[in-house]
Amino acid sequence: MTEANPDKGYVAILGWSLKAIEAIAKFDRRYIVVAPYWAEEYATANDIPFIKWDFERLNDRSHEIAQTLKDMGVDVAIPLFEETVEWAGAINSVLLGNPRLLGQSMLFRDKSLMKRRAQLGGIRVGIFEEAMDRSDVIRFLKRVNQTLLKLEGDVNDPIHMKAFDKAGCLGHRVIRTADDVDAISDDEFPALLESHLDGWEFAVEAWIKDRKIQFLNISEYVTLGYSVFVPATPELEKWRGRITEQIEKLIEVFDIDFGFIHPEYFVTNDGTLYFGEVAYRPPGFNAFELMERAYGFNAYQALVLAFDPKSTQEELDAFFPEPVVGAKGHAGCFGVYPRRRVVSELQIPEETENHSYFEFHELAPPMEQKVTKRTAFGTHWGLVYFFGNDAHQMRDLLKRQEDLDFYV
Repeated sequence: MTEANPDKGYVAILGWSLKAIEAIAKFDRRYIVVAPYWAEEYATANDIPFIKWDFERLNDRSHEIAQTLKDMGVDVAIPLFEETVEWAGAINSVLLGNPRLLGQSMLFRDKSLMKRRAQLGGIRVGIFEEAMDRSDVIRFLKRVNQTLLKLEGDVNDPIHMKAFDKAGCLGHRVIRTADDVDAISDDEFPALLESHLDGWEFAVEAWIKDRKIQFLNISEYVTLGYSVFVPATPELEKWRGRITEQIEKLIEVFDIDFGFIHPEYFVTNDGTLYFGEVAYRPPGFNAFELMERAYGFNAYQALVLAFDPKSTQEELDAFFPEPVVGAKGHAGCFGVYPRRRVVSELQIPEETENHSYFEFHELAPPMEQKVTKRTAFGTHWGLVYFFGNDAHQMRDLLKRQEDLDFYV
């Protein structure tokens, strides 16, 4: 553990992530981890500063953790997961004496409120609506396709159904027919409905301090839910100026003074940028690890810098490399999901393992032979990592993995 600088901030990490804890323990800030009770034994055995707390829901004891941290001298709380974003807002409203931060965190948690706030601020979004039951989904599907002048017998344009407050692809369905609607269970409501946007979908990771972008990364999705790499191809990076303007607009509209945001966008064939959603926590698919592999800086330590009220501009300038040109290469990963309904063993394809860009994988042998049918986007079984110099080769390599069997 690195010696902490008493002149710098004291941060609370909300959520349990060994990668984050190991990175922050090597940094020069004091820290404490606030996580569920099941992590206490490990934390104690490994001398990790720890407070146990139940993040299941905000309740009448919510103020208690904020006051506890304030009494300890903690300066700011940093959310690691979607479920802790609202908690961070509640705690920081006390620690920083700014009640607005709680309301702001609610916007980041509720996709419907988020879309309305963006729309009110003049940010371009697709058509969206809340759904309380299956009849709302049918009505939205029909209305969108009527708007697109579809005739009887034409194939429907898809719509998307997303959970209000879940991360990434969790609870995300693509709906084309009434049969798709019938498959939705009651416990998935209420939900957000969106029109489908044809275009290039990508994500942004932006560290913000004093309402200024300190570092902006563009993550290129090869196929949503399967693969991503950083930095992006030159074809996507040419949009960096426009994308930066959009992030600055988000900072203004959502009133963001500090921290980290992970928005998603679409760029259509005519060059129009559409806002998808924005999260106030680290992205999934180990994007932080990909950035460290490509750029060399630790993104969790960057989180601390962006949140710590005692960070200086000089520190931030010295910490971050120059975007794109500061990268040593392109780092990507592919999320594996079995293509067969019955599997017996893990078998890394030879063409994957022998490729010069292949580095390692986090796949485990199958626990069961029968593969559960994938609902919505489902959850991958593990990640395969690649690193190389050519963005186009990385893109094509990740796309190729979709046609290969890792479980046979």
